[in-house]
Formats: sequence, C-alpha cells, structure tokens
Amino acid sequence: MILSRRPLRSANASLEAAACLLCQWRSFSSSYQRLAEKPIPSTPPKAPSPASVPPTLDAAPPKAPTPPPSPLEDAPRAYGKNVDEFTPKPLNRPIGLPKPPQAGENSGKDTRTIKQRRDDFVDYDKHLARRKQLTHKVATPYFREWSNMRFSKGKSFLAPPGLFKAEKALYFPNLQGQTLLKDKKVRDTTPLFEDKVSIVSIFNTQWAENQANTFASEKSNAELHRAVKASGGVAQMVQINVEENWMKAMIVKLFMYNLRNQRPAEDWGRYFLVRRGLTEEIRDAMGLLNSKVGYTYLLDGECRIRWAGSGPAEGGEKDGLVKSARRLIEESKTKRKGKVSAQRPPTIEAEKPALNPKAEAWARTIM
Repeated sequence: MILSRRPLRSANASLEAAACLLCQWRSFSSSYQRLAEKPIPSTPPKAPSPASVPPTLDAAPPKAPTPPPSPLEDAPRAYGKNVDEFTPKPLNRPIGLPKPPQAGENSGKDTRTIKQRRDDFVDYDKHLARRKQLTHKVATPYFREWSNMRFSKGKSFLAPPGLFKAEKALYFPNLQGQTLLKDKKVRDTTPLFEDKVSIVSIFNTQWAENQANTFASEKSNAELHRAVKASGGVAQMVQINVEENWMKAMIVKLFMYNLRNQRPAEDWGRYFLVRRGLTEEIRDAMGLLNSKVGYTYLLDGECRIRWAGSGPAEGGEKDGLVKSARRLIEESKTKRKGKVSAQRPPTIEAEKPALNPKAEAWARTIM
C-alpha cells in the first residue's frame, strides 16, 4: 500500500478553480474596457500670473464722495441722550420723504383684517417688535422737549439760503385731518398741495403757533402775503395743527367757531386738525424734531420740500422765504403756460380753392 502526504483533490475542486480563473479574466477584461473608454482629462492652460498682466486704469472703481454731515445729527430730540450744548446750523441738504405722497396714507387707522390681526397676535417676532416700541415710548422723558427749548428758543435748524434743487428735493408726507369746513369730513393734504405753491405752517401749542406766525403771518411778513395774493391762485397758505392728545383735540373742535371767525371763509379748507399719522420716523425725515416748536415749509406743485424753517424767524430768514416763494410762483406760472399751450389743438389753415387757367390769366391782366 502506497501512502502519500499530498491531500487528494476532488473533481469539484478543479472545476471551482477553473471558474475562479474565468471570473478573474472577465473582471479584468471589463475593467480594462472601462479604463480604455474613460476620457483622459486635458490639462487646462495656466492662467497668467498677476505680474505679467499689465495694469489697467479702470481696475479700481472711483469712490463716491462722502456727503457732508447733516445739521440734524446732533440736534436735540425727545428721545436719546440729553444734549447739553447745541447751536442750530443751516440746512445743507434736502429733508423729507423719498417717495411722493398718496392720498389715504398716514391715516393712523388699523386697516388689517381679522385674519391678519390673528396672525400678528400669534407672531412672536412681532410681539418683540411691539415690546421694543412700547419700551422706547415709556423711556422717553415727558419734559425733554420743553427742556430742549432752551437752545435758541427751540430752533432745530436754520433756514437754507436758497431753494433746494427740484431734482434733489424730497417730499412732504400726506396727512389726514378735519378742516374748518362745517361738513366735518376728514380730508387729505396731498390733493390740496398738488399744482400749487404752498407755505405750510405746522404747530401743536399756542407757543408753536406764535413761532410759525413770525414766518407766515400777515402782521410779521406782509410781503409774503402780497406775493400770495398777486399770484392769481397759484400760491396758498396752509396751517396744520397736530394734536395727538384726544382731550386737547376735543377742546380745539369745541372752539372751531372761533377759528372760523379769525379767517375768511375761503381759508377754512386750508386749516387742518391732525390727530394721528405723524410717526417718529416721519418726524425725523422732515426735521420736525420738537413737537412744541413751530415749523414752516415751502412746497412746490409736486409736494416737494424746497425750503424749510424752524422756530421763530431770525436774521434774513423771512426775506429768504419771500424770495424763494416768488421764484417758485414764477416757475409754476411758466409750467402752467406750457401745459396750456401743449393742450391747445393746432390751427389748420383752410386751403384756398384752385382757380382754372382762364380765371388765373384774367386775374393777371387785371393786376
């Protein structure tokens, strides 16, 4: 009997070895085919180094010139830090709102639907914004505006030496209020200002009204009233009494008959009693920083603020208002003449009837 150390292999083992070799060959052929079909990436061209690129003059855009500081930046306000010293400066840039006003704006009424109010009630972010607003309102000192009156009798700024340019001027906001007309309807200020030169006085108390009268009353500035009367309806005087306290507003309404007796009937529609809508943002944009001070604005026919004054008139501010108003009146008259000439239909001359040759020859012999 012959013994062998090598283990005996079965026929199945040889078949399994042949199958493994066949699988290896198939995998090698398929991977080789995929590698052959894979595109070889081409090397991108190298970008030129910054040192090799010649410098161009237009590489760096020119910087915009920084505007001069606003004279209202350090002006005392009803909120914020208290100011110990302040000297009013003349306006060197236009004041107002960037968008033209529309009738119906700044009514102070809540126009939200019930669904919108419900959504706002459950909105936590709006709760935080409202909480911040109420905290700011509570933290505002009550007598801050009265204490700010010690600086130049409350003047927030000095009037500019001339008119603001029309293309750069900003807009006066729309306000709603009751006039002295007996129908007691709430009216908008924007339809009254359109296509007219308006001298607008804004005040809250009798002290503020007396300050505004130094600019626009007939006793203090008779030349201004003569220019308005000579304009032929192009210019007008408007007064806006802003009274946010409902009790004081009721007292003003009770004595409206006295206000009617103080002015002619054609001016009743130019006196507004405004209760709401003049927000803190609008006040800052207009330069109306102290509600206890009177302000005067000169508007053109597109509701743009072309000139402004605050507090009592000082120096040549009254003369500057008269000159600016006369210039705006002349510009408005010129625009109106251009509109009228553009609306006129062109005149068509009637064509002369053509004469026959015999009539023309006879006319020549006579002449």
